[in-house]
Amino acid sequence: MQQDLELLTSRLIEAAKRAGADAADALAVDGTSIEIDVRGGKLEQAERSEGTDIGLRVFVGKRQANVSASDTRDETLRTMAERAVAMAREAPEDAYIGLADPSQLCRDLETARLDLFDPSAEPGPADLMQDAAEAEAAALAVAGVSQVQGASAGYGRRRVHLAASNGFSGGYQRSDRGISVAAIAGTGSGMERDHDGDSRIFAADLRAAADIGRCAGERAVERLNARKPKTGAYPVLFDERVSSSLIGHLLSAINGSMIARGSSWLRGAMDQQVLPAGMSIVEDPLRKRASGSRLFDAEGLPTARRMIVDKDGILRTWTLDLASARKLGLESTANAVRGTSSPPSPAVTNIALTQGNQSRDDLIAAMGTGLLVTSMIGSTINPNTGDYSRGASGFWIEGGQIAYPVNECTIAGNLRDMLLRLTAANDARAHLSRVVPSLMVEGMTLAGA
Repeated sequence: MQQDLELLTSRLIEAAKRAGADAADALAVDGTSIEIDVRGGKLEQAERSEGTDIGLRVFVGKRQANVSASDTRDETLRTMAERAVAMAREAPEDAYIGLADPSQLCRDLETARLDLFDPSAEPGPADLMQDAAEAEAAALAVAGVSQVQGASAGYGRRRVHLAASNGFSGGYQRSDRGISVAAIAGTGSGMERDHDGDSRIFAADLRAAADIGRCAGERAVERLNARKPKTGAYPVLFDERVSSSLIGHLLSAINGSMIARGSSWLRGAMDQQVLPAGMSIVEDPLRKRASGSRLFDAEGLPTARRMIVDKDGILRTWTLDLASARKLGLESTANAVRGTSSPPSPAVTNIALTQGNQSRDDLIAAMGTGLLVTSMIGSTINPNTGDYSRGASGFWIEGGQIAYPVNECTIAGNLRDMLLRLTAANDARAHLSRVVPSLMVEGMTLAGA
């Protein structure tokens, strides 16, 4: 039987007050997760997990502490509250912590309008096994595929409720359904691996299992007979599968925690150009059927669409929760996130980068000679300077066409310079939380053969 999460968080806050807390907030999360793995057309592994996790944050003056548990008995709630208050009394003071003022709190709590939960029946293990088996079979049917490393299908649903002693109380529920396949082509030392997958909130939006498997197989075969690329300075095209990582580095650099610590390579870049003119980044936490959507953040503040980088490529805002905003003398951007075992911290929700007018193939043709990156491993990113170095694999471009697959190379540059030299394609997938197309960067350093 499902617990009343609103009542559960209320009980936690009451327990905190009885234990001596000046203020408190509580988070309760429950849900179900099912994962089915198939190998050789047969069930290899099946996992199902269910449970409820709770977290309590208490304030004693300007000191705070956070505790969590997966037991919801009254005795546990009382013990949690007493331990949290005892911990807070020993914690160092922090002038910037504290709950939101009641006037700041979100009043629109009708999260159902964001379409974050699929009301259709939970899939049974047999349904998920069929998805995984179809994906595996489609990958194996691709000429050149020697084996499938793994084929999986999963389903998850969860309910979340946040409450605080300042009067906030709100919750929502989410669901997701996914399929993934990893295929291997070739044999021995010449084996190559690639993958494909899809995850959606609504099962009806999910790509066909056979399409996912076929794509994974074709990608693996395309990587056969890879060699190292040439060393030198060349344009690099980041495929849409990996391009969001570049924008992710920018988003990390404008995180309020890093800015407040002075440890970001963009710490002095407010109102400066960080992207080419005509390219913007917009955050929209109110998009329907997007995994990052939410009406309120982890501190109960109302979310809203905001322009992170404007149409002229100018940086206009940091990503802030209450504590980082107070440190910087600014207002929160309602970007707090948290789990049951940790206090809030700032993070972005759904973002979209301006798309270009050219296809990925158009950009390949315009490159002449260069590298198309389809996967990356490892990273060395200096958070203070933006110096960038990553292992990469993909395809070498000659004469504006794909010539051969490449691996074991390193691409390097400085993020501040790289982002100013971006050219965007028009192939971003609109359903993702990060809608970022393929991106070309002129003049990166390649270390290969």
